[in-house]
Amino acid sequence: MSQKLLQEKILLLVGMMGVGKTSLGRMISKRLKLPFVDSDKEIERMTGFTISDLFARYGEEEFRKGEEKVMERLLNGKPCVLSSGGGAFLSAHTRKVAKEKAVSIWIKAGADVISGRTQGRTHRPLVPSADNQATIQRLVKECYPLYSEADIMVESFNEPPHYTVSRILKELENRQIISKKEKHD
Repeated sequence: MSQKLLQEKILLLVGMMGVGKTSLGRMISKRLKLPFVDSDKEIERMTGFTISDLFARYGEEEFRKGEEKVMERLLNGKPCVLSSGGGAFLSAHTRKVAKEKAVSIWIKAGADVISGRTQGRTHRPLVPSADNQATIQRLVKECYPLYSEADIMVESFNEPPHYTVSRILKELENRQIISKKEKHD
């Protein structure tokens, strides 16, 4: 028997780029038989532009205004696993809506893990590959205090993603957000 959601809430994955929100979210959605939604992909689908293109064309401030509106719409939707963009949870409005409509799960990773996972990737508008480590250190200082407002925090290490998924599901079980996994004899 598979596990199921016990509360009619969205499971919102938050954290820095490169922590694995999308890959972990897909795995969790399969395990719980819930739809998976990636807010960045939703923004790209709606606008016809990549996130990097939107940053270049409109700047971060305008992008964040649009992202906030998309997050509000998604958070008012049906239960799903929702992977948010790295900066989405920094919005006070998004955090407020998430408190009401979702269980927010901060996927926390060390700067070294994030740096290794984002190095050389050109689709990350806030992390230039030339100054990866210094930029990530700055973002960690700015973002972690706000991410800490999430309902749950689970660490992501340099390990296969199913280990992180297991820790997330265990936390959700312990908080009675999903059913306990039945053991087979």
